[in-house]
Amino acid sequence: MFHEDRKEGSPRFGKLNFPVGLWINSPKKHFAKLGRRWPSAASIKSTSSDTTSRNNETVELRQPTKNKNNRHKRLSNLFHRSTNSIAGSISSGTGRWVSEKKLSEIIDTVPEDLVELSSQKNLPGILKIFGDDISSGTNYKSVLATPRSSAQELVKEAIERYAVADAETEVFVLCDVVGRFVGLEGEWKMEYLRIIGDQERPLVLQEMWKPKTGFSRRFEIRRKQEVEKMSMAEDNETAGINAQARRLQKSRSRAASGGNAPLREREDSVSLRRSISDVNVNSKKRRERKSIKSMVANDGDPGQDLDQSQKDGNSEMKNSSEGARDDSADQMDLDFERLSQCLIQPPAEHPYFLLLQGYNKDQDFVIYVMTRKKHLFGRAEKSLRDKGPYVDTFLSAPDILPRHCSVWRLDSTGQKYIVRVRPYRGALVTHNGRVLQRETELHTGDLLGLGEHFLFMYKDSRMPQDRPSWLPKSWSSPSLSGAFSCQMCGQSLLERQEAVQAYIESREPVLQYRSQEEDSVLKEIIEKTGNPGSDFKLAAAYLFSLCLEHSTRALDPGHFPKLVMKIASFIKEVVWEKIKEIGDKQPENQQDKGLPCSLGIEEVAVDLRPLMLWMSNSMELLNFVQRKILDLEKEWESEGSSQDALLSSDIEACEESMALLDEVIMYTFQQCVYYLTKTLYAALPALLESNPFTDPANLSDVGELSNMPEGTRGTLTIYQATLDLTRECELHPDLVSQTFGYLFFFSNASLFNTLMEKGNGEPFYQWSKAVQIRTNLDLVLDWLQGIGLGDIASEFFRKLSATVNLLCIPKTSLMKISWSTLRNDYPALSSAQLNHLLRNYHLGVGRSHPAAWEPPEEEKEEIANTDIFESFTDHPPLILPCENFRLQLSQPINDDAFHRQLCQLRRFVWELEQKSLPANQRASYRVENSQ
Repeated sequence: MFHEDRKEGSPRFGKLNFPVGLWINSPKKHFAKLGRRWPSAASIKSTSSDTTSRNNETVELRQPTKNKNNRHKRLSNLFHRSTNSIAGSISSGTGRWVSEKKLSEIIDTVPEDLVELSSQKNLPGILKIFGDDISSGTNYKSVLATPRSSAQELVKEAIERYAVADAETEVFVLCDVVGRFVGLEGEWKMEYLRIIGDQERPLVLQEMWKPKTGFSRRFEIRRKQEVEKMSMAEDNETAGINAQARRLQKSRSRAASGGNAPLREREDSVSLRRSISDVNVNSKKRRERKSIKSMVANDGDPGQDLDQSQKDGNSEMKNSSEGARDDSADQMDLDFERLSQCLIQPPAEHPYFLLLQGYNKDQDFVIYVMTRKKHLFGRAEKSLRDKGPYVDTFLSAPDILPRHCSVWRLDSTGQKYIVRVRPYRGALVTHNGRVLQRETELHTGDLLGLGEHFLFMYKDSRMPQDRPSWLPKSWSSPSLSGAFSCQMCGQSLLERQEAVQAYIESREPVLQYRSQEEDSVLKEIIEKTGNPGSDFKLAAAYLFSLCLEHSTRALDPGHFPKLVMKIASFIKEVVWEKIKEIGDKQPENQQDKGLPCSLGIEEVAVDLRPLMLWMSNSMELLNFVQRKILDLEKEWESEGSSQDALLSSDIEACEESMALLDEVIMYTFQQCVYYLTKTLYAALPALLESNPFTDPANLSDVGELSNMPEGTRGTLTIYQATLDLTRECELHPDLVSQTFGYLFFFSNASLFNTLMEKGNGEPFYQWSKAVQIRTNLDLVLDWLQGIGLGDIASEFFRKLSATVNLLCIPKTSLMKISWSTLRNDYPALSSAQLNHLLRNYHLGVGRSHPAAWEPPEEEKEEIANTDIFESFTDHPPLILPCENFRLQLSQPINDDAFHRQLCQLRRFVWELEQKSLPANQRASYRVENSQ
């Protein structure tokens, strides 16, 4: 992706084994996906839009029989025998029909070998433990068991048999499962599941308690968490049904009279109501109704003779007139009963949702009470009932998702109840008439629309209600425009102007814009903040983070990954243009050969300032994106949404964007250290060649660069310029340390290789020259210690310091030291490097090297085949930091320079919005520039 044309070394660089265009081989960051494990507990079945009609569905497991043919044959014979027995009973001469027989005589009896599926009579010491829940495709594993074996011991043995990696015994439990085989295929259907206690004995339990006729029992090993989740779902379902029944009973009993005649579609929920006919204990009415029924029965009797009819004629006429009056009274009672059902008092202790518009009048209720801390709206869907969070209210419209919207109450110590609402992924939810993309606060009186059909008003009797924000004022203008002047807010012209001006001048870290103007906003940020002359160096990272924050708060969830990729692509494009621009400025790429061979540190610092500025901003932005993605993943997983394909796609897109930012950081770091080390190459040799004792500088005062000897001043000037550049660009402290670590690594390797080369020519390895080098090196290390880089410098200059210390030993003392002693005292030097120094050490004319300096025979072959130069490829890797970042969006903006940039960007967005509107919808006022 980046040019490779500057990687080959020139003759000058080749002399010191320095590869021009040195590439920083940084390991790519791997972003691990958060595992998503959707719940698979017992599901909830609903037959209406209310929560009172939920039933548990059973979880189907495989039959533990391995041979399906034998299983089918056995079950077929079983059903055949049952059918024959029933047919025989019908045709028998006992005189009793099948319908008159006892239930136990009709139900198919399960063969004795299929009652206890976990044991066999011919193998009494073997217990089968079924574990398809933990090992898919495996029916069961056999373990040894005795009547004294506890459930905990059997769990341990079963885990070993199933070979579950890194499994802990506490994670799994042994369950007593009762079920039966259903269908022609003989599939196992669970009816009841119970956790067996750790100290219970399964074989004793199997002997003492048997399943009822027609059912079988087997022992299964399951994960404790999943079993508890199933039990919790059943408890929630039961609690929800009982709570709804109590609410309906209380509501009906408070009314003056009961409800209307039950509808056929709502038989389940009507059974929980009470009407006047249910609570009426008036004996007179009961007697009247009884007489009416008997009268009707007598009128319809064809066996009465004519005389009796004439005798009772007057009585019948009287009863008919009385019956008509009673029928009229009953009809009035029924009408009053229907009307009284509409007199519903809202709950005083719980918030509720008042239905304003529904979808099906036979299934929709007027009030939906929020009894739990969290209330979920959704649609009943059989395939998803056992997955995801508990749904409180089922709605029947086709555009309602299985889990559509979530409303929850935050913990509050005072009297104020804070309630928030959030749509699920892909759900259409409106809040006070505006489409809701992210969560927001819900106030009493707010309108909440779900899909295209349902409209609710949220109410809480415990909270005072102000004027609803959606209710327009009588004098509101229909021609309002802009972000702060909607058609329903009813603000005056002056109020709208003040609101816009307050937003633009606000110090809160907030940036708002419309999605159609996003590209223009991003380009404006690149243009205004990419300039090295900007007062606030991290403005680009802050402004891009504000855009991302706005996306997560106000735009569609699928927009965030696209925005991250767009920002990363813009930054990469700008960085690539800067790298090409710097490369074109280099003397070797110029046509004029009269230019100097290398640029000074001042010119290099000016060229590298934009690259280091983008490296600093990209590092801050990458950390912000990582934290934001982790937060979003937690939110997405808490929703329990079934749209995991979209979630995976979004996460992959975010990972690609983060990898792109990672590459930008790596490339900018590589280019910066390349040009800095290229400049160091020309200044480092003076440390080996200059004599600090002949320089007029005062060696006792080395705090300022101007007081340093000439031989060290050039190198220290480059270090100082690099330090000033990192501080000016506000580079992360860890990246500053790694930048200087690489510069010190290069300085040590370059000086050491030069020192090795000088030993091959004129006498250079002698005490007097070594003292000069030691003095220059000490001056450099002391100066670096003064600016806070002494520890890093000492670590990377270790080999050069050891070499110079060896040469500083007086000649007479050095000649007395043996090879083995030198190897132990200077472990930083290899055998070949130490042998090179001793062989080329200048002892004087005519003097030979002592025999003690000769290496042992076993090391000579290694010395001959080992290179004495340091390799530049063993540089430290680039490790991106994980903490101590400066970017914070939780506090108001205190930096005046950044506040001015943010105000300018807000004004730019406002002007873009105004230009895009028709002339008759633009604001009639102008935003003042207070900067």
